[in-house]
Amino acid sequence: MLANVFLNHPRAVGETYIGHMGFAGWFAGKLFLAASAAIIHALVPCLFERTASAIIAELYERTQNRTAE
Repeated sequence: MLANVFLNHPRAVGETYIGHMGFAGWFAGKLFLAASAAIIHALVPCLFERTASAIIAELYERTQNRTAE
């Protein structure tokens, strides 16, 4: 059962547990950057006009070809 909790999803997307942890951490960091840019843009509209959407587009491209459970 413990293996199911920690290994099924990473295997389903073709990764090891450690590899999936690294990818998920990288993904979270990119989301943090996108959110930060969006907040700054909300306060000062001339800054980071396309940054958040460009990051989201990059993340979508990176995850589009993965197989999910």
